[in-house]
Amino acid sequence: MDAWLENFKREFTLNFIEGNRWLQLADGLKVTMIITLFAVIIGICIGIVIAVIRSTYDKNIEEMKGLKKLILSFLNAVAKLYLTVIRGTPVVVQLMIMYYIIFASSTNGQLIAILAFGINSGAYVAEIFRSGIMSVDKGQFEAGRSLGFNFIQTMWYIIFPQAFKNVLPALANEFIVLLKETSVAGYVAITDLTRAGDIIRGRTFSAFMPLIAVALVYLVIVIILTWLVGRLERRLRSSEH
Repeated sequence: MDAWLENFKREFTLNFIEGNRWLQLADGLKVTMIITLFAVIIGICIGIVIAVIRSTYDKNIEEMKGLKKLILSFLNAVAKLYLTVIRGTPVVVQLMIMYYIIFASSTNGQLIAILAFGINSGAYVAEIFRSGIMSVDKGQFEAGRSLGFNFIQTMWYIIFPQAFKNVLPALANEFIVLLKETSVAGYVAITDLTRAGDIIRGRTFSAFMPLIAVALVYLVIVIILTWLVGRLERRLRSSEH
């Protein structure tokens, strides 16, 4: 037992204390959280736009005529193409295409990662929001129009609040999924949490301690977020009664 504790202390000191290597994990965690946070914001913005286009098409296309119908059909086709491509290809491939092809001349890898993960998340958020919008009774939209609201006002003041409440737990889960997906950012030389652990492993030639530490950090964050999502779901359920 004493030998095991001595070995653990030696490995811990080698991987985290010497050279202040623990700071690399702290900096990597900061990068991971920044990428995740801003990617979620971009994903929500894209998702709302795509969801509005898709749900408007599904609900109103049969009643529309002329130029409006043509424009909406075109936008819906573009939205479906976006969803098909993004959801049908791995996020790491999308990240590498963004880094090595589309923004090959840029040196800001963190910004590229935010865009790549944000665009990827937008496809999934779009379907989450679309399901929320479609779950709102059509009579709610008609009630808004009867009050004198135009289409945008009806969506903003009546439909969105109800849809957002319905999909908020799913959006929170998407944040958790996105947090874990950012672990592939190291493929394009971004020193995120996972990459920081791998750098420590490469310098100390000790794989167990740094990689387990990375896994534990992710696990703790996910446990905290899952707990918060659970509380949110319970609060939403209690507010309905």
